[in-house]
Amino acid sequence: MIEYPHLDKINRPEDLKKYSLEELKVLAQEIREYIIEVMCNTPGHVGANLGVVELTIALHYVFNSPSDKIIWDVGHQSYSHKILTGRREAFRTIRKFKGISGFPSRDESIHDAFGTGHASTSISAALGMAIADKTLNPNSKNTFIAVIGDGSMTGGMAYEAMNHAGDTNANILIIYNDNNISIDSATGALKNYFIHLITSKSYNQLKNTAYEQFKETFLRNIVNKTTSIIKNNLFRHSNFFESFNLRYFGPVNGHDLKQLIDILNNLKNIPGPKILHVLTQKGKGYPPAEKNTVIFHNPGKFDPETGEIFKNTNKENCPIRYQDVYGKTLLELADKDKRIVAITPAMVSSSSLDIMYAKYPDRVFDVGIAEEHAVTFSAGLAAQGLIPFTTIYSTFLQRAYDQIIHDVALQKLPVIFGIDRGGLVGEDGKTHQGTFDLAYLNLIPNMIISAPIDCIELRNLMFTAYNYQKGPFAIRYPKANAEYLDYNLPMELLPIGKANILKEGEKVLVISIGKPGHDVVELYPEFEKLGINPTHVNLRFLKPLDTETLAGLCNKHDIIITIEDGTLYGLSATISHFLIQNKIYSKQISLGIPDQFVEHGSIGELKHMLKYDKENILKTIQQAYREI
Repeated sequence: MIEYPHLDKINRPEDLKKYSLEELKVLAQEIREYIIEVMCNTPGHVGANLGVVELTIALHYVFNSPSDKIIWDVGHQSYSHKILTGRREAFRTIRKFKGISGFPSRDESIHDAFGTGHASTSISAALGMAIADKTLNPNSKNTFIAVIGDGSMTGGMAYEAMNHAGDTNANILIIYNDNNISIDSATGALKNYFIHLITSKSYNQLKNTAYEQFKETFLRNIVNKTTSIIKNNLFRHSNFFESFNLRYFGPVNGHDLKQLIDILNNLKNIPGPKILHVLTQKGKGYPPAEKNTVIFHNPGKFDPETGEIFKNTNKENCPIRYQDVYGKTLLELADKDKRIVAITPAMVSSSSLDIMYAKYPDRVFDVGIAEEHAVTFSAGLAAQGLIPFTTIYSTFLQRAYDQIIHDVALQKLPVIFGIDRGGLVGEDGKTHQGTFDLAYLNLIPNMIISAPIDCIELRNLMFTAYNYQKGPFAIRYPKANAEYLDYNLPMELLPIGKANILKEGEKVLVISIGKPGHDVVELYPEFEKLGINPTHVNLRFLKPLDTETLAGLCNKHDIIITIEDGTLYGLSATISHFLIQNKIYSKQISLGIPDQFVEHGSIGELKHMLKYDKENILKTIQQAYREI
């Protein structure tokens, strides 16, 4: 059992203040070792958390949580924060079913000031909280801190919030955690600006000169002297943050505890909106994570000694993932048509677009964590004749809802939406479950909405979408391994809006959409053993709905069971509306996700809890036959 003598004495943030600087440095190393010990067997976000250990210690050493509010953006950087705020032992349960969340959660701790599963929200939240605090408590000295980084600075909300903050006197401190990466390497013009800023020879000479000049009173006069020298002599027209009327400090070394504590103590006493630019290294202190930041963003299980990622070494028997089928099929289509391009908001490797990028880097666009821009940019590409496959996690596509409606669907632009992680995603929990897409897309005119029953149908739907070109076409697919290794069959054109009757039976009709349909198919032998014979239809398309097939089937069956990997306001509500419209009075039973946010756990555990895993599907069908 690894021992952590300094960390074991930390039960709340106040305990940090008892430690000397040297003891805090030892504590930082222990926290890194503890994160690695837990993460190697309990997969989670590794690199980003190793990079903010000193920053987290300094923040809790200088400020007083929960009176001072610390908001982590993206929230997957908050592991050290959780460990230091009374959840040291609970950290071993992180992302596990009934364990603590992998993201800040107001329900979990008073130290989690704001939930931040999605990026670029912290400055808006901190500003609102600061203004509310001052309104309700005019004499308040509380500080509201937004720690934003690991790619979050590419999101437009951050700049909307800074634009507002600079026009207030709110007591907020924005800490830009600059590690030059999100999941994949950082992209865009801002990345180049920050690199220029931190590597500028004249800037660094000037900063060193200022430090020497004011060495004795540096901490007391940092704002009045150093900032004005830098701003007036070098960044009069170019400091990006100063243009928002934010007082800018930095860059500073995010792994130098003394420097961080000194400057944070100073900034605590400076009123108004301000920003501290902190430079950190993703994966700091663990060589495998330092060398391979992309893989160690969320590596899965690994050997803590060597950093080797545990995988099935027999590659011929290793299941391929849905996202890989998507990526390889997209490359196959791109080989045949140079008009095909791919767009992603900072998820090139996570959505397997790296497969296409390796061959056609100029045809894969990583726009950063900017889903709204990704969708409207795709609309522009489509308007000029390209064929964009806009590939976005279901949970993040929500952020571009207006753009889907106004910029794509309203204009009938042929954008193909590859909706990755549709349905339950497991351990990332409430903020990342892809449960709403079928429901919210179904409200939008001109949309084709589809979900494949298996990886072969995914390929066929991609081929069908490519050939459609009359308007937006959504294909939602799950976070799951593909069902077949020999999926790479010739692609077929599917009739749009046409369901597929997989099994004809009697009395009970099972209507499925997406991967749950494959679970039903795997139950066919059980049906035979039990002497029951339900009809099973793979809907394929939620919109347009195959009303002809449904009318014929629903009128012939006593009980209709709908199964979906999403909120019941998707397929279930659609079928319910169809039955009412057509005055069909068969009983409907709905399996899927009720009106709730779904916690974290494995996908299997969550499906069982929600009663639409194979075991519960079988029980539901059996019970239906008993009722007839």
